[in-house]
Amino acid sequence: MDAKAEIGKEGYKIRTIELDGKRIKLQIWDTAGQERFRTITTAYYRGAMGILLVYDVTDESSFNNIRNWIRNIEQHASDNVNKILVGNKADMDESKRAVPTSKGQALADEYGIKFFETSAKTNLNVEEVFFSIARDIKQRLADTDSKAEPQAIKINQQDQGAGAAAAAQKSSCCGA
Repeated sequence: MDAKAEIGKEGYKIRTIELDGKRIKLQIWDTAGQERFRTITTAYYRGAMGILLVYDVTDESSFNNIRNWIRNIEQHASDNVNKILVGNKADMDESKRAVPTSKGQALADEYGIKFFETSAKTNLNVEEVFFSIARDIKQRLADTDSKAEPQAIKINQQDQGAGAAAAAQKSSCCGA
């Protein structure tokens, strides 16, 4: 399966995965670093819950451009957006490799993000990357929910009749 072929001409693909017994819908946008997407970057970043920063291991300039993309993310995305660094074309012959694995890992470590090498051609680690970002997002949302929970107001639905009237009398909300 060629991951690039799955992305439609509109620039995105919907993919559903099952994670921990739940169906998760991923909307995957692929700008492929194209200039035509630069004008709508803020719209992309605004709703993004996770971002895969992908470079080509045979193209050092694509790797060097990752820092620019991270700056864009810091400017436009939510502070807590999940990020993963991905070196693609890991199936290529070592003689064609311009970016060693250690260099990719060092950049990921510098930014405190996960790192994978993949091959869209052979499907090496492609599933793992998608599941990893989905799991990270799910965990972040669960952590956020559990932190907010003590401040949440719980409303128990009572039986209709006397119980509901008693609840209304105790309430100081809305003029009751």
